[in-house]
Amino acid sequence: MLVLVVGPSGAGKDTLLDAARRALARDRRFRFVRRAITRPAEAGFEAHEALNEAEFAVRERAGGFALAWRAHGLAYGIPADIVIDLAAGRVVIANVSRAVLAEATTRFPTRIIEVTAGSDVLARRLAARGRESAAEVSARLSRTVPHVVADETTVNDGDLAEAVENFLGALNRAAGSARPAERAYFRRTG
Repeated sequence: MLVLVVGPSGAGKDTLLDAARRALARDRRFRFVRRAITRPAEAGFEAHEALNEAEFAVRERAGGFALAWRAHGLAYGIPADIVIDLAAGRVVIANVSRAVLAEATTRFPTRIIEVTAGSDVLARRLAARGRESAAEVSARLSRTVPHVVADETTVNDGDLAEAVENFLGALNRAAGSARPAERAYFRRTG
């Protein structure tokens, strides 16, 4: 099962993913994906594989990504080796853009977890990151985004411990929902 975590910037996806990664570190059912991103390693809060545009393009052409997309002037990639974990029946968790959901859901057995927060919380968090100007934050918050039909939603604008517990519950439900037929698909095609 590929768990696709989506939500607006500032909703706290990385915070929840980091907490879940720590909580589930000894649970071999789960793999948390480290994304490749065309931004420096020290930029942002997410531990990612930093690639420049040329390195990303070479890996993408070589089939090194199971999923790849571009957003906000950056390129993002999910490593191709996730199919090995999926074939083994593991739950693979990846922070992705809404723009890649259609492709992902046609290629892999998936569950979508949307992380949300109120617009005032998003604005405050985006401003605190300091990666964008006030005008860029405002533009990001006012853009129209496609509606996501999520299997689960975690609201992360109040008590963090409660949001983490809800997120962990969603991941555990995803682990329990993988059907043997889905795992067999990856043995045949992976």
